[in-house]
Amino acid sequence: MNAEVAVFLDSLKTGEPPADAVPLLRAVWHGLHGEWEAAHQIAQDDTSAEGAWVHAWLHRMEGDLANARYWYRQAQREVAEGDLREEGMAIAAFLLKR
Repeated sequence: MNAEVAVFLDSLKTGEPPADAVPLLRAVWHGLHGEWEAAHQIAQDDTSAEGAWVHAWLHRMEGDLANARYWYRQAQREVAEGDLREEGMAIAAFLLKR
């Protein structure tokens, strides 16, 4: 695990995302904290494939699977079906590698 991932994981135990987190990473952080609205606001403002992936994950979290499938297609990713927290962590790790 790299240092950035460790910092992100540690931040999940606090009330604030890492200060230097890019917006999409902040969206994932808010999503993992159950702050769906804050996370969704960030995700819907990002038009990248990564933003679409975060957006898909959030709609899956919300239970809006039709909308989630649309965003997975926009992200050019397979529709996820596993654990939501694990997917959020996978997205965070992906974003931290960029």
